[in-house]
Parts: sequence; structure tokens; C-alpha cells
Amino acid sequence: MTVDCIVEDIRWLNIEIVAQRGADMTLSHLGLDPSEFEISVLACDDARIAVLNADFRGKPSPTNVLSWPSEERAAEVDGAMPDTPELPMEAELGDIAIAFETCAREAAEAEKLIEDHTMHLVVHGTLHLLGFDHERDKDAALMEGLETQILGKLGISDPYRER
Repeated sequence: MTVDCIVEDIRWLNIEIVAQRGADMTLSHLGLDPSEFEISVLACDDARIAVLNADFRGKPSPTNVLSWPSEERAAEVDGAMPDTPELPMEAELGDIAIAFETCAREAAEAEKLIEDHTMHLVVHGTLHLLGFDHERDKDAALMEGLETQILGKLGISDPYRER
């Protein structure tokens, strides 16, 4: 099993399927066997994610997705690929939390299906667990390019095209 979902908010319909599919496609796209890795996903509401955001990032407000990698895998050089997880020690990639109200609002504002936006956030969070980030310009370009490719394989349009 790749994804273990904890559903705290019952409005998250089909989150288990979306999370599994998004994580599997992300890992496969990067040449990793999804069956060898584990990710935990907390499907919560804005109130819960605001507490997590305050506790872990010092930002007491809701956000769409948070991630906690089990290991530091980030590349030292801006735009370089992060370290690949080493099995069996790094089979547990980490945790992702996703907030319903923020996700639903962002999807509505972008005139997208909530399932498509949720898939994007799962792919985004999974990439974070694998060491990808968007703080530096070349890292952001690499991560956004991967997101676009992975989502394209899932039949979802480029989420960055509208910018």
C-alpha cells in the first residue's frame, strides 16, 4: 500500500482514490516503484490545517496542503534533482495534510473540478516528500514542470498555464 488516508472531514469524497492515484503516478513518473513506498495523507478541514500550519511553520492560517518529508532529500544546487530515497530505510516518505475548504475554494476560483485540484495538491505534496521545492527559481521551474507532466498523464490540464 502506498497511501494511508486518515479522513477527518467527511466532505472529502474519494480522497483515498485520488491520493493513491496521484502518489502512484508521481512515484512512477520518477522511476520509483509505488509499491515500495508509503505516504500518509490527512484529509482535514481549514481549522485543523491552520493549527498544523501554526505549529510547524509559524503561520496561524489555513493553507491548501502541507507536507513533512521523513528525510531531507533536497538538492543543494538550485534546479538539480533531489536525492532518490534509499530502500528499505526510506520506504516511509512522510506525511501530507490537505484542507477541504481551501481546496474547494481554490478549485471554484480557478473553475476547475475539485478532484483535479486535489490531484494537483497530492502530486505537489508527494514531490515535496521526495525533496522537490519551489523556494528557488530553478527548483520551482523543475517542480512545476514535473507537476505539469504528471498531471498531463492523469488527463489534467497544466495548473500553471493560467498565470
